[in-house]
Amino acid sequence: MKKTSINRISRLFVVLGLALFLVSPVFAQKNRADISEKYKWNLQDIYANDEAWNQAKEEVAAQFDKILEFKGTLTSSSENLLACLDFTSELMKEAYKLFSYASMKSDEDTRISKNLSMQQELEQMFTDYSAKAAYIEPEILSVDWSVIENFMKEEPKLQVYSMSLGNLFRRKAHTLSEPEEKILAQAGLISGNAANIYNLFSNAEMPYPTVTLSDGSTVTLDKSGYSKYRAVPNRSDRELVFHEFWSAFEKFKGSYGEQLYGNVKSDIFYAKARGYNSSLERALDANNIPVDVYHSLIDNVNKNLGTFHRYLKLKKRMMGLDTLKYSDLYAPAVKGVDLKYNYDEAKALLLEAVKPLGDEYVNVVSKALNERWIDVYPTPGKRSGAYSSGNAYDVHPYILLNYNDQYDDVSTLAHEMGHTMHSYFSNKTQPFPKADYSIFVAEVASTFNEALLNDMMLKKIKDNDTRLSLLMSYLDNFKGTLFRQTQFAEYELLIHEKAEQGIPLTGDLLTELYGEILKKYYGADEGVCLIDNLVVYEWAYIPHFYYNYYVYQYSTSFTASTALAEKVLNKEKGAKEKYMAFLSAGGSDYPINVLKTAGVDMTTSEPFEKAMAAMNRIMDEIEKILDSKK
Repeated sequence: MKKTSINRISRLFVVLGLALFLVSPVFAQKNRADISEKYKWNLQDIYANDEAWNQAKEEVAAQFDKILEFKGTLTSSSENLLACLDFTSELMKEAYKLFSYASMKSDEDTRISKNLSMQQELEQMFTDYSAKAAYIEPEILSVDWSVIENFMKEEPKLQVYSMSLGNLFRRKAHTLSEPEEKILAQAGLISGNAANIYNLFSNAEMPYPTVTLSDGSTVTLDKSGYSKYRAVPNRSDRELVFHEFWSAFEKFKGSYGEQLYGNVKSDIFYAKARGYNSSLERALDANNIPVDVYHSLIDNVNKNLGTFHRYLKLKKRMMGLDTLKYSDLYAPAVKGVDLKYNYDEAKALLLEAVKPLGDEYVNVVSKALNERWIDVYPTPGKRSGAYSSGNAYDVHPYILLNYNDQYDDVSTLAHEMGHTMHSYFSNKTQPFPKADYSIFVAEVASTFNEALLNDMMLKKIKDNDTRLSLLMSYLDNFKGTLFRQTQFAEYELLIHEKAEQGIPLTGDLLTELYGEILKKYYGADEGVCLIDNLVVYEWAYIPHFYYNYYVYQYSTSFTASTALAEKVLNKEKGAKEKYMAFLSAGGSDYPINVLKTAGVDMTTSEPFEKAMAAMNRIMDEIEKILDSKK
């Protein structure tokens, strides 16, 4: 997942992004001090040490009052407008660096309160600053768009803000008066509390269970432990893991329910305050995405649940099961094939996989792998999952991993490297005000790299069992990225709609609603997959529900990247060049337009249909191999 932290230009309230918990399995962890430096990211590329960070923070804070000097001058001349926007832009660039350093330092060990306090200090600072700067948008919007257009003609340097200014006027109806904007800015101090509490409790303080497996080993089922042991070959062990893990969440359903309800109420508050018809409309309007794109995704997936059920039945056949249970879904579908690659082997595989994108792309990937852009291994207290952060505009992107020598970890490396390359080329090509690309396109580059990796591996490996394992792994991407994320998107929409109707979201109701959607997607009533009663508490485990309609973009991005990857791999004329231009576009245009230029139109069903066709081709190949083995 791309990790973001701050909205652009005059929307100066700082929002800390949440890392995607693509939770990796955990083995016997080393202490951070015992890991070679070459496997740890080098935050000194941002600031030499905490003292240097503190000095930079104080220097930024000392500039805050200068923003008041521009008040009342913004629409009097192009020169004044440029001066204000340049000031805020430079300030935000430094803020990105401050937040990047503090958040990544905290992610190294979430148990260290000092690092967390660094983030909290910045939140307070920039909340105060955004209140001071709350006049900017209303003041600019006090004149007609024609005035701003003339300013940009008079002063060419204003062109770097053309997207921000155009987007501001596009959303003019939802911008409030200066006093109201100040109130919303101050509300930022509390609006993220639900997500912060969820993150802290679920990662650091929740009492996760300990179980004894059939081999006599005793393991702790925290998030990383659950991710590992839900995939063990022994079915009884998997069922034990699921029962104990979800039983733990059942005990805290009330607390998790209040956390999620608090987050949903925050979304609704901002939607109402800004005059939107719904929280969905507000969330999508930020990037000018029609709400029909969201609804069409859910409709298309529901119409194609038969294809998803075909995948589930195929997994059941490959595993030799009479009944497929939800607890079977993460276990290897092919017995005796356990693809393992150490990190150095993973680096070599990735470099080979991305060769279709050309020498420049490969060379930058090599720099990232070898110049300490990546924090590789899990350590006690380290944030779980994986993400890429490209927020330090003048430095380079960073990647957090929890690498565990599994093929899934190779795929995660490819995924996060896609984000990193997207950030690298956008930052390199675009000026800072236009460098930050939309979340709507963020997952295209990551899943595109996964497609390249899968294609390379299938060309390399001829053994039928290994091919079956890889093909099923690719199908698992369709399951996890397209169907599962759309399932989440449907649930997220439903709980917001319930709350918008005035219905309180209790832990019991959240569980009931999640269970209904889960059973529909997995064909429980048709006997496709058995859903255990405790699995319905999965909603409490998913951090994505705190991202304000983020997850649907995994699905839309996956369909887009599937189409784009096929064009590149088939060596379609100009496809590679268009894709590289897409990576370099940043936020220079609206995401729908950027993808159209790259070769996919997300306002149509064509990308989804191509993804379904690709999924069915993979299942055809699997069935062909299985039939040949009879």
